[in-house]
Amino acid sequence: MNELDYVFRIPEFVLLVAACVVLIVDLFVSDARRNVTYLLTLLALLVVGAVVCVWLAQDVSLIAFGGMYIADPMGHVLKLFAVVCCGFMLVCAQSYARARSIWKGELFSLTLFTLLGMMLMISANNLLVIYLGLELQSLSMYALVALRRDDPRSSEAAMKYFVLGSLASGFLLYGMSMLYGATGTLEIDELARRVASGEVVSRASLLLGIVFVIAGLAFKFGVVPFHMWAPDVYQGAPTPITLLLSSAPELAIFAIAFRILVDGLLPLAIDWQKILALLAVASLVLGNLTAIAQTNLKRMLAYSTIAQMGFVLLAMLSGVSAGDPIAIADSYSAAMFYLITYALTSLGTFGIILLLSRQGFEAEEIADFRGLAKRSPWYAFVMLLLMFSLAGVPPTVGFYAKLVVLQALLSEGATVAAVSLAVIAVLFSLIAAFYYLRIVKTMYFDDPSPESAAVPLVAPADMRVALSLNGIMVLALGLLPQWLLQLCASAMTRTLGG
Repeated sequence: MNELDYVFRIPEFVLLVAACVVLIVDLFVSDARRNVTYLLTLLALLVVGAVVCVWLAQDVSLIAFGGMYIADPMGHVLKLFAVVCCGFMLVCAQSYARARSIWKGELFSLTLFTLLGMMLMISANNLLVIYLGLELQSLSMYALVALRRDDPRSSEAAMKYFVLGSLASGFLLYGMSMLYGATGTLEIDELARRVASGEVVSRASLLLGIVFVIAGLAFKFGVVPFHMWAPDVYQGAPTPITLLLSSAPELAIFAIAFRILVDGLLPLAIDWQKILALLAVASLVLGNLTAIAQTNLKRMLAYSTIAQMGFVLLAMLSGVSAGDPIAIADSYSAAMFYLITYALTSLGTFGIILLLSRQGFEAEEIADFRGLAKRSPWYAFVMLLLMFSLAGVPPTVGFYAKLVVLQALLSEGATVAAVSLAVIAVLFSLIAAFYYLRIVKTMYFDDPSPESAAVPLVAPADMRVALSLNGIMVLALGLLPQWLLQLCASAMTRTLGG
């Protein structure tokens, strides 16, 4: 172990130290001076983001700690946007959290621990490290969901999330143990070598391990049939936590799916491709059809997330059959581009919900958005852009993200299976447009309720700036998507080439 091993763990060390410092400092500050720990948290996120940006610019790639930790361009990109998600959540949570007495050190420290777990997952090159990072992120998130102790819905959501999440973690751990039993290694690089050379004790055990691993990953992605936790947790959790839950963890799960399935089990792609295809189609169908019937916006967005993850799985299953690094890079860069743009859109959507919420009132019903265009034309326009992006309507970035995924799906040739999957994706995207555009109709064509019309929209200046920038970015990336797409493609190509 050399000095570079520690140098490249600077982001994780900063997060760990910052989380401990925030917990200690919070003991000595009053509620009126809570901004001290808030600013310390933002400073830690800023430092971590700056370090990751430097490494990304320098094209840093290194395997450290005896092969258990990997720093590569793909990881740097995902870490950067995970930091953005956490920072955006804290900025937008201020008014909501203060009004509900959760603007405390626990919120800041648990957010840092959650990000620490995600960073470990993103850079893990060992099955055991993957699991440890996943548990750190999951346990912190369970506590965040239960942060509102005075709200029975929050406690219920946390209990459901904890029980079902523990079950999924058990699936993942059991699958990893089967992979270890079949190959005799926890190192992903060595796992790939032994699978490729046929040095396995039992192929049946290996395939069974893959099934359980994919089941665990599918739960964390929230895809059908492992989606049952998502609507209740999205609705019951405090809205800032729902904002975080719908964005950053998906980036980390994508990373470990890439590490295990592509870096470790690519020779068996023909087997796990079929499972991903089934999960993708089921998620597109059930997610979109069920979202139509929802009147609660947070539940609708939960089912929307299920359907959106179906698109991600479509990109992940394409391009791997031939084992061509270029095709794999194209497919997984498309999936990464889709996930990042979806995370940015989800941040803004839940941010608008936070903007409309006030003390004693949760703006989570679709009816709560009636007449928003008359109350606040700018934020109604931002919400319109976000809904258009989720629906895949040009010129927003959601349209280009869906187009890139469909191109990746059909890149291997117009096989019957690929065309069928593309047709299903397009058809259910059209269905999804109905419930997204219903929000736009409610904002622009319905009159506001007397209670809402009488209440001004009050929010901190930094929250207003963040939401405005988010909406502008969704439009700008739709008009000029090349730089982000090139960033994802370059990172994935360099990662596979390394």
